[in-house]
Amino acid sequence: MFNKLKAKLSGFKEKIGSKIDEKAVEIEPVEGEVAGSPEGSESLGSAGDSSPSSPVEKEDVVPVEEKNPVQKEENGVTKKFGFAQKAKALVFEREFILEEDDLEESLWDLEMALLESDIALSVSEAIVNSVKDQLVGTRRRIGSNTGNIVEEALKKAIYDVMSANIFDLDDYVKNAKKPVHIVFIGINGTGKTTSIAKLSKRFQDQGMSVVVAAGDTFRAGAIDQLAIHADKVGVKIIKHQEQGDPAAVIYDAIQHAKAHNVDIVLSDTAGRMHTNINLMEQLKKVCRVAPPDLIIFVDEAVAGNDAVERAAQFNEAVPINGSILTKTDADSKGGAAISIAYITGKPILFLGMGQGYDDIRKFDPQWFVDQLFGE
Repeated sequence: MFNKLKAKLSGFKEKIGSKIDEKAVEIEPVEGEVAGSPEGSESLGSAGDSSPSSPVEKEDVVPVEEKNPVQKEENGVTKKFGFAQKAKALVFEREFILEEDDLEESLWDLEMALLESDIALSVSEAIVNSVKDQLVGTRRRIGSNTGNIVEEALKKAIYDVMSANIFDLDDYVKNAKKPVHIVFIGINGTGKTTSIAKLSKRFQDQGMSVVVAAGDTFRAGAIDQLAIHADKVGVKIIKHQEQGDPAAVIYDAIQHAKAHNVDIVLSDTAGRMHTNINLMEQLKKVCRVAPPDLIIFVDEAVAGNDAVERAAQFNEAVPINGSILTKTDADSKGGAAISIAYITGKPILFLGMGQGYDDIRKFDPQWFVDQLFGE
């Protein structure tokens, strides 16, 4: 998962890490400062500090001016320093300042890599600008690995883009007035019906009751497909004949839910493009006759920029409340997941991770970022 984007991010990290090593210089400790204390990290303590909170003992601290200390006189006692202590001093006692010119070529490469990974242009620019702001112009001390500095900048940039809009559907449904009506929209073949089945099981596992509405009366076989899923996960389905009025089907499902104290109504709709005027008018009618509490857009993660564009277009035509991305487990790029929430201003709610009814994961931007930088 996300292997192509992982490789591109790794290449950028190595390139900037080399630039940091090239720009790094050995520093002299200022008066009262201990050699080996990287700026922004926990202090290594001073020579006279016996505080138990100090991460190292005072004999581990080696002044920078002693390039290769082997031993040192202290109060008449010779103290020996091993290789680890010397290495620690040499590693930590460097700092760097990167100028914008130092990063220009690498940041351009990063932006191209993000675009090639199906990340939308405006999102790529936001990530690149964030990385630049974090790395350019500030004096930084180097710890044990220059790559960590770059990785943390990338992680923060991507996390900030993906976490701009967070919404917990589980909490919303638990606390909302019942029945909660959720309508699913998107084009054909992206996994709307399967996502409805997965969420039906998820809500039932949380102790809530569900009824599904077969509002896709347009596509041949759509009603039967939803009926098979409903039977497998054990939920009631409300359906009419093919070519019937989807608004009437969904209205009946809501009335059934009210009469039988059902917690949630999940309504399927016909797959459509936002440019199909007749079907879009039909969807608007559904929303008038049976007003939804939430409208969820469903598309495939592997569709990349196409999914991002469709999400934006649907959101303009019928404002959505969030998105579900299916087939995320087969996505080698990750661009759609990074871009959709930023472009639409609406959260990603769940990721489809397989064919089983339990193969759906609540979206967590931190988990996503960890996948990008994990082994």
